[in-house]
Amino acid sequence: MFFELEPLRFQCTECGRCCSGGGDYHVFLKRGEAEAIRTLLGLSRLWFRRRYLRYLGSGELTIALRRDGRCSFLDARGRCRVYAARPTQCRTYPFWPEVLRSRGAWRAEATRCEGIDRGTVVPLAQVRAALLAQRAYESSAG
Repeated sequence: MFFELEPLRFQCTECGRCCSGGGDYHVFLKRGEAEAIRTLLGLSRLWFRRRYLRYLGSGELTIALRRDGRCSFLDARGRCRVYAARPTQCRTYPFWPEVLRSRGAWRAEATRCEGIDRGTVVPLAQVRAALLAQRAYESSAG
């Protein structure tokens, strides 16, 4: 894959653009991840479930998005309020299989994410670990 042949640079700028979308954009959660977020926020299970969780028709658990498509956990400045307990999908971004499939896909994602091609080189071992974690996450049951 291209990322094994050329170094990737990434530095999160905390712009929140990767946490905004709408339409087919979803932040998927495993139950343990949802519980970690709920605990971090100190909310009751019922309130947390009603306010922050949604189930897709497929039964997959997701974070409820605001009407504008932004993640419910973004603050007014676009920063993540649950960063310490963020889900795998968020922790592994932008090192997802579909983003790393080609140089063109990486460059296309850079139009959305200003942190791509910024900062220091991300060690290849770290890129591989994130990619493996995301693939394992995608293949595991909810």
